[in-house]
Amino acid sequence: MKKLLYITIVLIGASFNQAYAQLDSIQNMDEIVLSDVKLKRFSSGYKITVLSDSVIQKSPWSLTDLLRFNSNIYFRENGYGMVSSPSFRGTNASQTAVVWNGININSQLNGQIDFNTINNSNYNSVEIRSGGGSVQYGSGAIGGSVHLSNELTFNKHIDQELRIGYGSFDTKNGNYSISAGADKWSLNAGIAYVDSDNDYKYLGTNKHNSNGEYDNLSFNLNAGYLLNEKHVLKLYHQSFIGNRNFSGTLVAPSKSRYEDVNHRSMVEWIYFHENYTSKLKVVQLHEAFKYFENKDSDFYSFGRINSFIANHNLNLKLTDAIDLQTILEFSKFKGVGESFGNPARDAFSATALWKHQLSDNLVYGLNFRKDFTSDFKSPFVFSADAAYRFNAHYLVRLNGSKNFRVPTFNDLYWNPGGNLDLLSESSYQMDLGQEFSSKYMDVKLNGYYIKTSDMIQWIPDNIGLSRPQNIANVKSYGAELEVFFKYQIDNHHFNLNPTYSYTVSEDIANKKQLIYVPLHKANLNFGYSFKALEVVYQHLINGEVDIIGGQLDGYNMANLGLSYQHQLSKKVKTILQFNVNNLYNKNYENMAFRPMPNRNYRLQLTLKF
Repeated sequence: MKKLLYITIVLIGASFNQAYAQLDSIQNMDEIVLSDVKLKRFSSGYKITVLSDSVIQKSPWSLTDLLRFNSNIYFRENGYGMVSSPSFRGTNASQTAVVWNGININSQLNGQIDFNTINNSNYNSVEIRSGGGSVQYGSGAIGGSVHLSNELTFNKHIDQELRIGYGSFDTKNGNYSISAGADKWSLNAGIAYVDSDNDYKYLGTNKHNSNGEYDNLSFNLNAGYLLNEKHVLKLYHQSFIGNRNFSGTLVAPSKSRYEDVNHRSMVEWIYFHENYTSKLKVVQLHEAFKYFENKDSDFYSFGRINSFIANHNLNLKLTDAIDLQTILEFSKFKGVGESFGNPARDAFSATALWKHQLSDNLVYGLNFRKDFTSDFKSPFVFSADAAYRFNAHYLVRLNGSKNFRVPTFNDLYWNPGGNLDLLSESSYQMDLGQEFSSKYMDVKLNGYYIKTSDMIQWIPDNIGLSRPQNIANVKSYGAELEVFFKYQIDNHHFNLNPTYSYTVSEDIANKKQLIYVPLHKANLNFGYSFKALEVVYQHLINGEVDIIGGQLDGYNMANLGLSYQHQLSKKVKTILQFNVNNLYNKNYENMAFRPMPNRNYRLQLTLKF
């Protein structure tokens, strides 16, 4: 918010002449700087956790590592750096939406995103929206959504950053980024590379991660240009090219390898009128993979999906207190793959978002959406939310919604096993949140309830072949606590951020907790800084989880980070950072028979100029 305020002040005070006066309002500035304005403007009754730039820079490489220690989301990995799947409020990986600059980018193949294919250095904003969001973000936003955004800064500047690092298991990483701009244009771009042998020891055994090598390259380019006082043109692009061997387990070695490529491109045109704002987005998404059962062989299976999306937002300021936004979206998906043939899908959705500021203390929203899909029926979904501020220190947020998830191409067309008779999953939920704030401390306390019908599960049939079926009805409920504490004594700065989540997610029929959903999860982030020196301590406590045929023990583990800043010159600053991960050398797994790394180290140098 401070950054946005700074941009606004600069634009009002110096950057724009009288011809650009219409762009000087906070509302128009939101439209220019951000692509996903509805996250900020139409989520008054929802808990949104914003991860600051400083938090992101401490975990710049993996979105899994960033969120594992800074959110209530539980992750299971097929070994470190391998496929990473989230569980958000007791839901599964395909019920968590990942939103890139306002666009849902969950895979059309399996309905989810591998969080180890997202490099944090590509983004300057990561936000977590808890609770159902299908009205705004479509299929899969049941447990919540993770938002990755690139902000554009329209003032005269040029900032560059070079980061290189080396760590245990011959892990090498580096990235370069640049942000530049002037009164009428803005540009930011970056490139990042990670390479690791990833051959960590399996503690308590004489084995090691013998097939865990990975490397990936990511690139992003974002630009904006103010054509005149009424028209703004923006471009967003992000690419990821990954090459991973797939780790084996404690009982079964592996020789497999996986290559994946993701390209995301979007052109956005904004038109400002006296009474409304029109925004048109044209998006192209490409995902492709090759799977080698034997990494030394030339034989592989493959699949790819191309997605075209046209999205139009119309923002109407009906009165000083009432905002209305309509969204029309058309999507076209085409795929080809050895295991699922040549599937295609066309989809159209119409959405209306209403926000009414009844008083200085009370605001509410009503939202509706209907999808029309070529290969099955989608439900009508809706949401309502409200926020009431009792005083400067106490705020209550409330929301309720109906959400959905459509069957994926794998669910429908996988050969053998696909099921063309599947229904969309549907979910109802309620969420009540309370926020307490004071000079030194902020507290968020939320309770929620989710009931999901027609959940899709892959189960063996009478001949042992797994097929997807609408068989499960699931209820999830729980509580979340977040505390943010800051205190300063002269040059001594203290930060403390503990979080805790209690999650029950059970099959209504057998009253059993779903697999890989911990009943208890807690994080602790502690930071202390004195002038140029900073110390960061992270601690994670993860309760036991049910697995097929038993339970996986809980664990607690910690990381320690030390950093030192030095101003080389007026415009050049260096940051030297040293991290010890798994500080107490704990033997732990977040997926059965797939150990995670022993104690390991990383040294990183950042140059800002």
